[in-house]
Amino acid sequence: MTTAQPGPRVEAVLFDTFGTVVDWRAGVAAAVDSFAERHGLDLDGQDFALRWRARYQPSMEPVRTGAREFVSLDVLHRENLLEVLGEHGIDAGTIEPGELTWLVEAWHRLPPWPDSVTGLRRLRERALIGPLSNGNLALLARMAKNAGLPWDVVLGSDVTRAYKPQPESYLRAVSLLGLEPGEVMLAAAHNSDLHAAASAGLRTAFVARPSEFGPGQTTDLEPAGDWDLVAGDLVELADRFTGPAWSVDRRGR
Repeated sequence: MTTAQPGPRVEAVLFDTFGTVVDWRAGVAAAVDSFAERHGLDLDGQDFALRWRARYQPSMEPVRTGAREFVSLDVLHRENLLEVLGEHGIDAGTIEPGELTWLVEAWHRLPPWPDSVTGLRRLRERALIGPLSNGNLALLARMAKNAGLPWDVVLGSDVTRAYKPQPESYLRAVSLLGLEPGEVMLAAAHNSDLHAAASAGLRTAFVARPSEFGPGQTTDLEPAGDWDLVAGDLVELADRFTGPAWSVDRRGR
């Protein structure tokens, strides 16, 4: 695995969040199981989480194409939840609104992977770090508070007004940091995200998360591109990162 980073030095490392930094499947499944127990429902949390997640990308596509005005991921998650409940024969109208909100906000309470917090703390010593996620700012800020993620900055899709893999989602985040694309690295467990980031001029790091979708996962098991860095987890990524220790005095760039 390469550790060299030729070209402009990387000043910031931004992260895909769902699946790369936090374990959405475990977190959502646990919330669904708790919800089902309270309401006497026959639901399998793991299956429900996968079905809910399956609507993630399709629900954003009308926003990406301009067929729908921008709405936050919290709104899309709630709409998708109602659809999955309907598939299970559950009328959401019979559920107290506060209970539905609690379940939607399971995405705010996702647990970090075991290596995430340690890896991020180490990496933060050498670069600015933050999420570059389709999550909205409130979701990402609450997730960080709950999971102990030591971000320097939180940039939500409602700030960039774009959903990945739209180029604007990457480039507006870079611009908000006052940097150039080549000075920012995206770390992600998803090759498609890295392809889009590279096309926008960002540096790239692949972090393997082979159990994100469970034992039957068949995609993103290994890097599928010439990424700048490849690591098995965030601790290894921090060890391989060779950018400069962060300093507000950047006159030596």
